[in-house]
Amino acid sequence: MTYFFKKIGELSTKCSNFEHEAHTILSKYESANRSRVVQLDASFKRLDGLSVKQDALFREALNCIEHGFYRPSIILSWIGFMDFILDHIFINGNQSLIAAQSKWQYTTKEQLTEKETDYNIIEALPSLGLCNRTQKKALHGLLNKRNECSHPSEYSPDLNEALGYVTEIFKRIETIKCK
Repeated sequence: MTYFFKKIGELSTKCSNFEHEAHTILSKYESANRSRVVQLDASFKRLDGLSVKQDALFREALNCIEHGFYRPSIILSWIGFMDFILDHIFINGNQSLIAAQSKWQYTTKEQLTEKETDYNIIEALPSLGLCNRTQKKALHGLLNKRNECSHPSEYSPDLNEALGYVTEIFKRIETIKCK
């Protein structure tokens, strides 16, 4: 009887390994949606080093992708990104923000977000040394994509666009972390 259970265990392991390999191979093809979603595991691993709030926002965004809710995944990714940016600005106090934007006398993230738009905050990033002009333009593009998702429009992203958006957001975070 023990031999039988051992063989079942070996077979189960082989099946699991086969499934993993199949998803890895199929995830490269657009028509294999289920396999592409399985690859979100790599995205979940990129959440290390984020705050609890940001981690929760990105997990929710990735869960939306898993369930086919692509517009909300883009919106949640942007919210997580902006929370990261605001934390980065206020981590050492707001002195660099006040120096860069003399009219801005905000002492908390909440004050800043109540009075300034995401667009204006992105505009300030080069003067804070968090990005260059080209990167700022790319961030405005990501903000525009988020706006298309959060307001009534004809835009309906698919799995590839949602995964690409989240991946781009993660890359931008990693770049800013290095500054």
